[in-house]
Amino acid sequence: MINNNVLPNYINGQWTASSATEYLAVINPATAKLLAQVPLSPASEVNQAAEAAATAFVTWRRTPPTERVQYLFKLKNLLEENFADLSRTITLECGKTLAESQGEMRRAIENVEVACGIPMMMQGTNLEDVARGIDETMIRQPLGVAAVICPFNFPGMIPFWFLPYAIACGNTYIIKPSEKVPLTMQKIVQLLERTGLPKGVVNLVNGAKAAVDAILDHPKIRAISFVGSTPVAKYIYSRGAANGKRLQCLGGAKNPIIILPDADVEMTTRIIADSAFGCAGQRCLAASIAVTVGEARHSFTDAIAETAKKRIVGNGLDQGVEMGPVITAQSKTRIEELIQQGREEGANLLVDGRYPKISGYEQGNFIRPTILQNVDRVGKIARTEIFGPVLSLIHLDSIDDAIALVNSGQYGNMACLFTSSGAASRKFRYEAEAGNIGINIGVAAPMAFFPFSGWKESFFGDLHGQSNHAVEFFTQTKVVVERWPSDWSRQF
Repeated sequence: MINNNVLPNYINGQWTASSATEYLAVINPATAKLLAQVPLSPASEVNQAAEAAATAFVTWRRTPPTERVQYLFKLKNLLEENFADLSRTITLECGKTLAESQGEMRRAIENVEVACGIPMMMQGTNLEDVARGIDETMIRQPLGVAAVICPFNFPGMIPFWFLPYAIACGNTYIIKPSEKVPLTMQKIVQLLERTGLPKGVVNLVNGAKAAVDAILDHPKIRAISFVGSTPVAKYIYSRGAANGKRLQCLGGAKNPIIILPDADVEMTTRIIADSAFGCAGQRCLAASIAVTVGEARHSFTDAIAETAKKRIVGNGLDQGVEMGPVITAQSKTRIEELIQQGREEGANLLVDGRYPKISGYEQGNFIRPTILQNVDRVGKIARTEIFGPVLSLIHLDSIDDAIALVNSGQYGNMACLFTSSGAASRKFRYEAEAGNIGINIGVAAPMAFFPFSGWKESFFGDLHGQSNHAVEFFTQTKVVVERWPSDWSRQF
């Protein structure tokens, strides 16, 4: 599949070399070693994929849903059989620990399992005698060609928030992997090929902005899913909407976690450390701000500082490692500059994770867990998505003040509360303005049978990924109103 270490595209059932003249290196972020080269495919190759998908749609939409899901059953089995290899590939190109990569692939498989229920999930509604002798029915039909523009941080999981639902509903699909981590989707599409899926139903085009713009502008691509930063989400949403497309664009986050005095300190510290420093902080549900209320300030601050200092950082494939590198050297530099920005705004650098020396991996993009204390609640650091292993500490006097801080932010992806009080929990989940709420949970990631529900500038669109939202996103409704002659004797 890979010729001279250059990754191919997959169009109309064929692996083909791109005609690109530019390539990017795919680098292992722990070792700085070259893994592959990814072509920056031109718009013409997006057009080839879109035309192939549009042709395949004619037959695919007429394939009964009970037959369409048989390919997903096969895919689920192949993902299980190749689970170890896929997980290792994620760690190689993304940097997270092997355990984190395994968790990612498990969530991907869960979405395949849920999408296998399309014969039930895609059903419409009907009502007899809406008027005398007139019946009305609402049915769901596929849109046509859809596409996903993938992020780097979850190369195995995030495409599956969309892909299995799209094809199970009868659409055809184009995958544009992140140019930073394209290897995982190469292997997954090879598995899709092994299911016997008809040619053109799923296509893969590597590339960067030129490929993205071609997807946004192509008249035969009807729906687009995106996960990434808020500025890019806004760009994709506005340009795609201007071209009349259906869009779901997941953007950035600045997730606050509130700790009340009655929270279990040991449990809370462990869970928040996993949330803030897991995946090196490179996930849209990572804890970014820990807000201590009242007496929680001293006990939690001391505990989280000790936990951060002890976290084992290194190559995610090495046994015992708890946190890997960030994705690129540029990301490392940006995060270090933001840490310095926090100091300049008056924060105390309680735990400094900058410039670590990881034995054997001196060229890797490593930052150790970092904690900024007494962060200015209206400063840049309190408002900026750092996307790295950096936790900011803010202290407030009441849960009302903490909820006000949550609701004052521009993002609304996740907010969490740690407490032993049911009343405080209900108040928080009722009043907090975020789409994913955690109660004594550090990463409130919805299961595959619930939608991933970001709010405010964390999401642009109407329908989210996963579950029934995905089914609604990838179908359009048609209402049929019928009247038939009442004198049936004249028919025979």
